[in-house]
Amino acid sequence: MVAQPASEAIADTAQERSTAQERLRGITSMLAAVFVFSIMDASLKRLSARYGLFQVASMRCTSSLLVLCVPIVWRRSWESLRLTSLALQLFRAVLGITMLASFVYAVQRLSLAATYSIFLCAPLLMTATSVPLLTERVPPRRWLAILIGLGGVLLILRPSGNALAAPAAVLAAALSTLCYAASALTVRLLGRTVSSTSMVFWYLAMVGLGSALLALRDWQPVPGGDWAWLVLVGLSGALGQFWVTDAFRRAPPSVVGPFEYTAILWAFAIDWIFWSTPPTRGLMLGAAIVIGGGVFVILDERRMALLALNPGCPPP
Repeated sequence: MVAQPASEAIADTAQERSTAQERLRGITSMLAAVFVFSIMDASLKRLSARYGLFQVASMRCTSSLLVLCVPIVWRRSWESLRLTSLALQLFRAVLGITMLASFVYAVQRLSLAATYSIFLCAPLLMTATSVPLLTERVPPRRWLAILIGLGGVLLILRPSGNALAAPAAVLAAALSTLCYAASALTVRLLGRTVSSTSMVFWYLAMVGLGSALLALRDWQPVPGGDWAWLVLVGLSGALGQFWVTDAFRRAPPSVVGPFEYTAILWAFAIDWIFWSTPPTRGLMLGAAIVIGGGVFVILDERRMALLALNPGCPPP
């Protein structure tokens, strides 16, 4: 066996340390993104008590769009906003309008934790829907994880729980989750030819305009006291988008993806502090099952990717 030169060993160690630091920064960005998105959703829950669903959706997108335009104007990077794949962009906008309106409806009538617990099964649905939409192969063990995760949702919505006291809200949360999963799959298709900045800009613009047109008949004037909440929604939405993009840029989804599930902890805390709604045992157990199924799917995807890169190595 030939010993590795000291210089190469030092270089390898430095490379591993650099990779570890990048992954740690990616995890930190994901944790920050989840936190500010929780603040945004809590603000949307408050605004939903005063305004219609589509108006809230429009105000959410418009406020974040204005924040996004600041760095674009500063850098004069308008060329990055070239609109391509119009049909798919419009389809994603329709999904976005439906997703936002149904999410606002659900979070208005359910606790933030209950809505999040349903919404967090989106990675499971993405895996399931990738079969008919992207013709991807899903192994049996992932189907088992999907079924177990959906069983966790049923536990959250058990007949004796509070969630089924508002069945329309439960259906709205489920519809929002389906639209989110489908929208994420369209991002995978658009990402082959469209830049991230362009996707975010046109998504916010189309959803904001479409929601405004749907809300036009029942549009309510916004008093001065609510502008601070709109600024908070715009800032938290824009910061969350920046940090989640940074997270996936620095580290692979298998590393940062599981940390998205810290959202449920913030939801528990926000419900308890601001709406005096402590989590029930069934909600916590169901959320744990949903999270477990999602984390398994993410880690199994990482395992399959490693096997594809190193077919001769034993699976991790």
